[in-house]
Amino acid sequence: MSPSKHISKKTMVNFVESQKPLLYRLIKLAGVIPYTVETEPGTKMNFWIPKETLKRPKKFDKNATVEPQKPTKPVLLLIHGFAAEGIVTWQFQVRSLAKKYSVYIPDLLFFGGSYSDNPDRSPAFQAHCLVKSLRILGVDKFFLVGFSYGGMVAFKIAEKYPEMVHAMVVSGSILAMTDTISESNLNQLGFKSSADLLLPTSVKGLKTLFALAVHRTMWFPNKLFKDFIEVMITNRKERAELLEALVISNKDVTIPRFQQKIHLMWGESDQIFNIGFAKKMKEQLGENATMESIKKAGHLAHLERPCVYNRCLKKFLASVYSEN
Repeated sequence: MSPSKHISKKTMVNFVESQKPLLYRLIKLAGVIPYTVETEPGTKMNFWIPKETLKRPKKFDKNATVEPQKPTKPVLLLIHGFAAEGIVTWQFQVRSLAKKYSVYIPDLLFFGGSYSDNPDRSPAFQAHCLVKSLRILGVDKFFLVGFSYGGMVAFKIAEKYPEMVHAMVVSGSILAMTDTISESNLNQLGFKSSADLLLPTSVKGLKTLFALAVHRTMWFPNKLFKDFIEVMITNRKERAELLEALVISNKDVTIPRFQQKIHLMWGESDQIFNIGFAKKMKEQLGENATMESIKKAGHLAHLERPCVYNRCLKKFLASVYSEN
């Protein structure tokens, strides 16, 4: 091999992958560390959990497993969307929230190393695995924040396990993906299927998705988009099945009577689920629902305008917590 060829091979570093260690170090400095939970044989979920819940007791057998302890601060569960794993999605929220809350950030099944050999791909199964994991982690009640796909999972948690949820915040999501909503939304966006939109295989496809997800498109080199696809868009078969399992028939739709306060926080320029969805959902949810929009933000409001997003989120959480 010639020296020039040897050098070019060594320089082919995946930029997205290479930045992960730095991101992980920053998150750990905020007091949140990785932990894996086995909910049942064949199903494991990766989490980021408060460091203090894994403190070793003074008299401790070094060979024994450290079991997570019950958190001492109010618990906040942050559920990511479809484009990236948990800690990448919520990287700008952790430090802002970890001082007052015990922050738990899961990777949903088939994201970030979480997996299951169970064939169930429904949001209800994701919700079941999350709740089972939280109980293993010593969590029995929490505030719930869900973004996009994670918002649909969050609604399932609030519906099926109401006793565990203080209140919830949802952005860029809907109650359920009916076949009518799916078809009309995809037609409007110019895609034949959700997989074509959310599981791009090319730089062009990812650029299109990114342009739809933000208020103002920023320039990034093609190499960065390519690296993102390689690192973040994995388990394509299983994720395509997750998307298929999202869509339900119009005749099967019912609006649950949620007991919790629900706050809808929306990017004003969201093109994937435009603000009209939020307004209609607020009406459907009734008096327990409130809504606010974030200007100059699209679907990725928590990444585009993190300071505004965090301020709105903390204000809502504080208002609910003061009432309990």
